[in-house]
Amino acid sequence: MSADPVVIDGGDRSCVRLLLELRGHLAGLAPGTVVHLMATDPAAPIDLPAWCHLTGHTYLGPVEGAPTSTYALQVTADPRLTAPESPWRPG
Repeated sequence: MSADPVVIDGGDRSCVRLLLELRGHLAGLAPGTVVHLMATDPAAPIDLPAWCHLTGHTYLGPVEGAPTSTYALQVTADPRLTAPESPWRPG
């Protein structure tokens, strides 16, 4: 596990698209890796903790002092799958 977080720029993507991309990024990361997700969608601070709860990843909260809205999470060793086209539904 790297000491530095993996930074993912979600830009202005909607949360649905953002979660689909995030799921793909996390699949290639080692358990315990901390990820900082930059996201401007106003639903991100609501959807991201809920998605982490659904999948088993640990939501660490907003990143203080970040220049844009950034949220931290930690990759779990055994994530729960979500539906391929619907990242908010169990797989």
